[in-house]
Amino acid sequence: MLLVLDVPTMLLMTAAASLAMAVSLAAARPQRSKGTGLWALGLVLHAATYVLYTLRGMVPDWASIVVSNMLLAGTFAMALGAVSQFRGQAMPWARMLVPVAAMTLLFALFIDDYRARIIVAGVLAPVQLGMVLWVLWRPQPPAQLRGAWLFSVGLGLQFALLAVRGMLAALDAIPLDGLMHGSPMQSFVFMAAFVVVILSSLGFILMAKDRAEADNRYFAVHDELTGAANRRALTQTLDRDVARAVRAGEPYALMMLDIDHFKVVNDSYGHHAGDQVLRHVVAVLRERIRAQDLVGRYGGEEFMLLLPNTTLSGGAALAETLREVMEQTPCMHEGRSIAVTVSIGVCGAYLENASNWDYLIQAADQALYRAKAAGRNRVECADLPRRAYA
Repeated sequence: MLLVLDVPTMLLMTAAASLAMAVSLAAARPQRSKGTGLWALGLVLHAATYVLYTLRGMVPDWASIVVSNMLLAGTFAMALGAVSQFRGQAMPWARMLVPVAAMTLLFALFIDDYRARIIVAGVLAPVQLGMVLWVLWRPQPPAQLRGAWLFSVGLGLQFALLAVRGMLAALDAIPLDGLMHGSPMQSFVFMAAFVVVILSSLGFILMAKDRAEADNRYFAVHDELTGAANRRALTQTLDRDVARAVRAGEPYALMMLDIDHFKVVNDSYGHHAGDQVLRHVVAVLRERIRAQDLVGRYGGEEFMLLLPNTTLSGGAALAETLREVMEQTPCMHEGRSIAVTVSIGVCGAYLENASNWDYLIQAADQALYRAKAAGRNRVECADLPRRAYA
């Protein structure tokens, strides 16, 4: 004997689950994760949809039939917007709004034809869900695969149920006695809707959580504005690289680089232009250093370059190349060309004490000060013995 559940109870369970997941998502608010607000809004619309379903026969048909399914289409539209935001894509307004308008008009047209409404929902809703899954997985899979698979299983189940139900209705293969009529098919469909809310929401929360954790790991060692290594990463790298250089008897070079007249850029063009200049400098530096070298933001408009297995003469030659390239490569901002020059201090030596690499920083910083005092847009080298004892 097939199990037949109470329809109003299942509808209210689904509405409650949607609201609970929306509240949970709003409370968690994973940092740096886009799309969570739209997903929570979609869950609220989903809850309202099922509340209106529950009120079938107690409120006007235009509310429990037309408005409820407009809200259901809006739920899937919010899902598409949420995933698009999460993936860093532009909001697909046409693909979000057109199915909502179509669902509303067709349900108004077929307000007295339950079978036709089931067929319409079996076509439009799977199309919406298919677009959500397409955006999630194309053009390349998301990095947060655990949550993406859970999310896809939930939406895939909803896709299959609505499509199969619509097809069976079109073939007149299932009895259709109305929404509130209990049947094995109704029981299965609405119980599955409850499960879909849980699976897809947990999947989205897991994606957001994995994204936030990855961002936290990234920004723990990177400057948020430029993407260059931050001071913490520079310190960790110096600890590791200098110790290796001492063991291997290899030279180690370090540059301190300062953007000339950076305050004038901010005052003349604005702070957004200043931010763009900082990013521009990092991009130019990265294009011309080796894979084993590291560029980091030391503070403000000052940068540090770490150059393993590099002599003072090698570091000086690279510094002069960087200075020339920077002078010849202006920064473009909002159609304007901003001239950028840099002053560089270089230090390089064979260290015999791995614990006091700050000796290199102090020497490079003093050389940078001399470069700035001598007129800027120049390179100065630290005057060090071949072997440095820190």
